[in-house]
Amino acid sequence: MGIRFGPAGNPPSFHAQGYKSSLDMPAWLRGQGLNAYEYQCVRGVHIGEATARKLGEQARENGVSLSIHAPYYITLGTDDPVLKEKTKMHLLRAMQAAMWMGASPVVFHPGTGGGKERAAAMARAKKLLLEVLALAEDMGLGEIRVAPETAGKPAQLGSLDEVLEFCTLDPRVVPAVDFAHLHAAGRGALKSMEDFAIVLDRIESRLGKEAVRKLHIHFSPIEFTGAGERRHRTLLDGGFGPDFRFLARLIVERKLTPTIICESADRQVEDALIYKRIYEQVKEEAEG
Repeated sequence: MGIRFGPAGNPPSFHAQGYKSSLDMPAWLRGQGLNAYEYQCVRGVHIGEATARKLGEQARENGVSLSIHAPYYITLGTDDPVLKEKTKMHLLRAMQAAMWMGASPVVFHPGTGGGKERAAAMARAKKLLLEVLALAEDMGLGEIRVAPETAGKPAQLGSLDEVLEFCTLDPRVVPAVDFAHLHAAGRGALKSMEDFAIVLDRIESRLGKEAVRKLHIHFSPIEFTGAGERRHRTLLDGGFGPDFRFLARLIVERKLTPTIICESADRQVEDALIYKRIYEQVKEEAEG
């Protein structure tokens, strides 16, 4: 499977053309020239089995790969028993929906956990994630991969090293690398091709070449403050990093085949197409 580009969720342009159902997204995306779709469950998993299976069928018919973004309410590092159970529920429900759809991976934010007790929060988070994976196995969801996402604020669990630490727990845990979040958490850290190469090299050193080759990526322009991420922006806004060209060159040089999900605010399809064109231009230049 080659490189894939697509949006997170349904953009305004989809609805502006008269579409209402996510079941129409795969065919619509194919018509746009995209081949990936991250279904959004960020406010809770509300999709039923029949609809999820239909979405999976539509995706397969149109050559669109599916992933799922689990609810924002996940807090793996919590010491609150109630929040622990809710975190398990949210992840397992998302994994169940992923199984119905044939989607992979289930992307999630590890949650809060910075401050003086960060190491303790990380230890709790790893323990709870292993509990979720064991429960998933019992539920027949043992083949579903989950992907902790790099965080946009230093106060949140989800630095690159923390995400990689989660991934060493079990082969079913894979990284979701949001380069916008890394850029924001590092207060503009990704300024050169070398900066991006350092990220890819760190992933390879911990998880191996195959993990980098098939990386699940989120990309968009982002606005940040001293505390990290403020909000996702668009390429139309101008002046907001990180610059996709640096990553595109590395993808071409290293012959990587990632899935790149665009999270630009309300222009996730339009910007995904621009990223795709940038990649194609870089590839043509390298081959020419």
